[in-house]
Amino acid sequence: MAQHGHTNQARAGQRAALLMAGVGVFWVLVTLIGDQYGWSVRTRVLFDLAALAGFGFALWQTFQLWRARQNDKGDQ
Repeated sequence: MAQHGHTNQARAGQRAALLMAGVGVFWVLVTLIGDQYGWSVRTRVLFDLAALAGFGFALWQTFQLWRARQNDKGDQ
C-alpha cells in the first residue's frame, strides 16, 4: 500500500507548490504596494524579475520531480 504524502517525492511536490503559491502572493502584494506608494517603474520591474526568477526556480523543481518519477517508473 502506498503512503500518500509521506514520501520524499510527495514532500518535494508540496515544497514546489508552496513555492509557486508564495511567489504568486509576493508578486501580487509587491505590485499593489508599489502602486500604492508610487514606486518607480524601475523598482517594480526589479520585483517582477525577482518573481519571474522564483517561478522559474519552481518550474525547475517541478521538472526535476517529474524526471525523478519517470526514473522510478523504470525501476519497478
